[in-house]
Amino acid sequence: MRKQTYNVIGVMSGTSLDGIDLAEIKLIFSDGKWTFEISQTETVAYEDSWLEILRSASSLDQNPLAELDTDYTTLLASVIKSFVDKNNLVNIDAVCSHGHTVLHQPQNKLTLQIGNLPEISKLIGYTVVCDFRVADVALGGQGAPLVPIGDRLLFSKYDYCMNLGGFSNVSFEHGNQRIAFDICPVNTVLNNYANELGMPFDDGGKTAASGELNEELLHQLNTLEFYKLAYPKSLGIEYVNKHVLPLIETAVLPAADKLRTFTEHIALQISLALPEKSGSILITGGGAYNTFLMERLKYYLPEMDVEIPDPKILEYKEALIFALLGVLKLRNENNVLASVTGASRDHSSGKIFLP
Repeated sequence: MRKQTYNVIGVMSGTSLDGIDLAEIKLIFSDGKWTFEISQTETVAYEDSWLEILRSASSLDQNPLAELDTDYTTLLASVIKSFVDKNNLVNIDAVCSHGHTVLHQPQNKLTLQIGNLPEISKLIGYTVVCDFRVADVALGGQGAPLVPIGDRLLFSKYDYCMNLGGFSNVSFEHGNQRIAFDICPVNTVLNNYANELGMPFDDGGKTAASGELNEELLHQLNTLEFYKLAYPKSLGIEYVNKHVLPLIETAVLPAADKLRTFTEHIALQISLALPEKSGSILITGGGAYNTFLMERLKYYLPEMDVEIPDPKILEYKEALIFALLGVLKLRNENNVLASVTGASRDHSSGKIFLP
C-alpha cells in the first residue's frame, strides 16, 4: 500500500535574495485530498559575500558557474543540516529543495538552479528531491511557475492565489485547467532601490509612500513588451537587469520616487492580469508585508476579498509547495501542469538523490 503520510523538509531560495526558507512539513493524503501541517520554520539570511556572488551569478562563464554550483550545494547542505540538528528533527522522509535560480531562459531551452548537485544527499544524509524546472524546459515549457499545482491541491477554496516575491505570479482555475503565469517584477526591483538607500527592503512600503508618482515613467513601464505576451509566460532576473532597471534609470528621479512609481506599476499590472476583478485572492510572499503595495492593490481591485494568511503560510508557502512537489515525485505522480508552463504534457519533474 502506498504511503499516505510524509514528513519532509521544504527548502526554497527566491530571486529576491531574502534568504533560504526551510520548513518541516507533514503532508497527508486522505480521501483523495492533500492536507498539510507546517511545524518548524526558519529563514537563513545570506551573508553579504554570498549576496554579492548571487547577484552577479547570471554573468558568470561556464567554469566559474560550475564552481559556484559546487560551493552553493555545500552551503545549502550546511544550512539544511543545521536546521535539522537545531530542531532535533527525526523520521525525515526527504528533503525537497528548489535550489537558487541563476539562469532562466526557457526560450533558449535553459534554466539553472544551483544547489541541486547529487552530492547534497550525501552531505546531509537524507533522500533529496530537487531540480524541478529542467525537465519542463526540455519538454518545451517555461519551467515556471511550478507552485500552481500546490495551489490547486492545497488552496482550492480561493479564486486566485497570488505570490509577491521577487516576481508576482498568479494561479487560478479556468474551465478544467489551472492557469498560471508571472505578472511583473516585485521585490527584485523594490529591494534594489531600498538597497540604494541603505535598507535591505522598504519596510511596509513607507519610503515608496513618501515618494512622488512619475506618470511618464509609469507609462513607459506599462508599455514593456512582456505585458503584451499571452500566457504561459515567466520572468527571470535577466529580464529585470536587461529591460526593467535600465528603463527606470533613464528617469533622473530620487530613489523614493522610483519606489513609488514602481509600486503603482505592480498594483496596476496585477489588476490588469486578473480576468475577473472580484472573488477571493490569497496573497503570500514578502510583498504581502508591504502595506503601501497592499493599499494600492486594493485601490485597483475594490471588489476583491484580499486575504493574507498566518505568517507560516505567508512566508513559507513556496517551501511548502516544493515539499509537495517532492512528495508527488516520490509517488511518481504529476507535479507540473502543462496548462501552466506550456510544456507538451503534464509530467512528474525533479531528480531523486539517495544518500
